Amino acid sequence: MRKLKITELHRISTEDFKHTDKIPLIVVLDHVRSLHNVGSVFRTSDAFLVEAVYLCGITAVPPHAEIHKTALGAEHSVEWKYFANTLDAVRELKQNGYHIAAVEQAENSILLENFTVPKEKLAIVFGNEVHGVEQEVMNHCDSCIEIPQFGTKHSLNVSVTAGIVIWELFKQINH
Repeated sequence: MRKLKITELHRISTEDFKHTDKIPLIVVLDHVRSLHNVGSVFRTSDAFLVEAVYLCGITAVPPHAEIHKTALGAEHSVEWKYFANTLDAVRELKQNGYHIAAVEQAENSILLENFTVPKEKLAIVFGNEVHGVEQEVMNHCDSCIEIPQFGTKHSLNVSVTAGIVIWELFKQINH
């Protein structure tokens, strides 16, 4: 087998991406401190046509060299919005008809493979690398998604988690 050259990948331009239909999914980053994680989430969101990324609290915003390092320009293609308070983002999303799902280990969480995308639009909240999604934010979520884990660790990196969850939801939405 032959590895494809970049010119053979037929990628769309940033301008074309902005006019491409997106999946009805918004990613909310709740106090994500690593700029590399933020950039990675932008890149994954670009790959799977996510509607927007909401950056909340201490989460850094573009333009920033460290975000660009992992986003590779996706911070220019994916729509984003900043909220000083994550609850303000959640409230706005609810007012606009979104089902809010935290991605967290919690009571009554739904394992990712058992989660069914609701009929309404969906927003998923990813939390801080140490503390996860804030409890106050969890109190306002409609559901909670959990990735099953079988090793000795109890968490995954937030950008890895985002990649797994966004890919799974993308498959469901486009089924």
